[in-house]
Formats: sequence, C-alpha cells, structure tokens
Amino acid sequence: MRSLEDLDIAGKRVFVRADLNVPLEAGRITDATRIDATLPTIRYVLEHGGLPIVASHLGRPQGRPAPELSLRPVADYLRRALGVPERLVAGARPGQVVVLENLRFHPGEENDDPSFAERLAHLADVYVDDAFGAAHRAHASTAGMARFFRDKAAGFLLRREVEFLQRLLAAPEQPFVTVLGGAKVSDKIGVLENLLGRVQSFCIGGAMAYTFLRAQGKPVGRSRVEADKIDLAAQTLARAGARGVRVLLPVDHLAAERAAAGATTRVVGADDFPAELLGVDIGPRTVDAFAREIAAARTALWNGPMGIFEIDAFGEGTMAIARALARSNGTTVVGGGDSVAALARAGLADAVTHVSTGGGASLEFLEGRELPGLAALEDTAPARCAEAPR
Repeated sequence: MRSLEDLDIAGKRVFVRADLNVPLEAGRITDATRIDATLPTIRYVLEHGGLPIVASHLGRPQGRPAPELSLRPVADYLRRALGVPERLVAGARPGQVVVLENLRFHPGEENDDPSFAERLAHLADVYVDDAFGAAHRAHASTAGMARFFRDKAAGFLLRREVEFLQRLLAAPEQPFVTVLGGAKVSDKIGVLENLLGRVQSFCIGGAMAYTFLRAQGKPVGRSRVEADKIDLAAQTLARAGARGVRVLLPVDHLAAERAAAGATTRVVGADDFPAELLGVDIGPRTVDAFAREIAAARTALWNGPMGIFEIDAFGEGTMAIARALARSNGTTVVGGGDSVAALARAGLADAVTHVSTGGGASLEFLEGRELPGLAALEDTAPARCAEAPR
C-alpha cells in the first residue's frame, strides 16, 4: 500500500477521504478528536502544493439531506485549525481547502453506486484515504471511487492504524494479552478466534463474560446472556485450553437489582451470584487479576468496557483497566468507541501507545477479514472513467 509521501501532489487536486464523523450538540462539535487526527494529512497536502478536497460522512441521514448532520461545523473547525480559506470546488486553487457536504446525503454513497463514485472521482487527480473508521465499508467514497485512480495512497492516520494493528497480528512482542469487554460474544468472537494463536491470555469482562461463565456452569443471576452463543463460548474456551491460552473470566462482580443510576450495589463472588441480581461491572478481585496480567505483558490490546461504564457507579472496572494500560511499559493499543471514551474520560489518551479510531474497522481487521477500503488502495489497475481524472 502506497503512502501519501510516495505521491507527487504539487499542483494537483487531492481527494482526502477522512473520517470526520464527530459528535454534535446543537450544531457544536463536542469532541474533535477525529478531526485533529486527520489534520497532519491535510496539512501535508497543503504544504506540498496540493489542493485538498476533504470529504466525509456524518451520522446516518439515510441518503437524504438532514440540516442537523451538515458538515458545516466541521468545515468551520478545519478553516480555523488550518488557517486557510475554505472554497467550493469550482475556482479553488492550491493553498485553499475544499470541504464537501456530508457524503451520506446522497443515496449512492452507502450503496456504492458506480455513477456516484465516478462523479466523485472526476473532482480530483489523486485519491488519499485517511478514514480507517470507514475502511470496512464498501461505499462509493472508499472502495468505489478509489478504483478510478492510478495515483492513490493511504493518509498518515490510516497508515498508522494499519501498521499498529498489523503488528498485533504479525509480530507482537510477547507476552501478549488481550482484554475484551462489551455486550455481545457475537461482536468479539471473530477477534478471539483469530488471536488464539498469537496471545498468551485473554481477560474477558463486560456483559459478554456472563455468556462464558454460563458456559462453565457458573451462576450469573439476571445478567445478560446470549443463550444461542453458550455452546460457541464453551467451544472457544476448549480451543483456548488446547492451545495453552489462558482465559481469565471475572471471579467477582459488582451486582445490582437494576441497571440504573442510584441502584443499590454489592460485590458478589462468581460462585454465589444471587439469582435476583445482575452484573453491572467486574469486581475488585477481578480488577486486580486483570491489572496484573496487563502489567506483565509486553503487548496489550483492549477493546470493550468492563461494565455499564456510562453510569459512574458502574464504571470503576473500566476505568481501572484504562489506568492499568497507562502504567504499562509495553506496547498498548486501545480500540472501540467505549474503550476510547473511557480512556479520554480518565485523561489517559496520551498514556497509551496507540488509540484506534477504527471501531468496527479495527475489529474486522483483527478478525483477519479483508477491508474493502484497503483492498481498493492495493488495486493498481484503475477502472476506466468516462472522463478520467487528470
């Protein structure tokens, strides 16, 4: 895969597919992390004489304009951050920035409509993908339009994501521990299976842990269990054991009568979980066990919260994992929206080696699946365009 630095972009229009899907409240950006992450790519284009045409999706407008999901606040932020004027495509020249409106306002974006992809391709001479968070989507602005370009490459953010995640699959420094949480076994089972031959241990928390505990015959009260995944969980535990991979499950839990703020909680053991309660977080003994595992690791990956961390009273386990990763002397990679949010809430985003912006893309990459956006960058034979990009 070529990098932006491999391209001659002087005097050329450079289509930069970014991931600017930021949270908005009343038209104001509440977290600009994703915008800031792609600024180095846009700045490089400007500094090397190119005209960046920046495009992204925002939210789910269902293929039609939705004023509350306009990229106007993002364009304003970019203009201030870059200190350059924003212009429409027509008449724009190097030294300026073009920001397209929300790509998902057009139904052809998510459908990977060839005609829409070709129209986008006509806007530029060079294609740069810096939207790792959308790389697992076969959309017009990712997989579709990239096929019309000979000169195409990964932006700095996308390249960094691929390098770190590929390292976890190819040559992680040992010992390698993976901490998984979240609600569903079905969301993470692919990662578990693909990493079995690479990790020394898994630490499993969150609601998904209760399906594994049920597979072991443990009581879990009214905790969330994927009944149709119990057999799969048991098979995964058996395969891990056969390969010498240790799987650490919660040995105690924070339990409550209801998953709501203000609910009365108590710590319960894994073997005596009251039938009337449900798990809302891992317990202190489990926190200590997971933290020791992370401290001993040379490589640590974390994806998914340990409990219902959005409620402060149920968030200590998740925050403890964030602190354990920040203390690690090894390579630490954090992915998934909730894990990244917890890390930011703890003020520790700069204390880990790599924070992935990918979400679903990072999970699919770690499952070993081909990502359409990355595959399109590897394709060196461009499709013919009715009026090929200059």
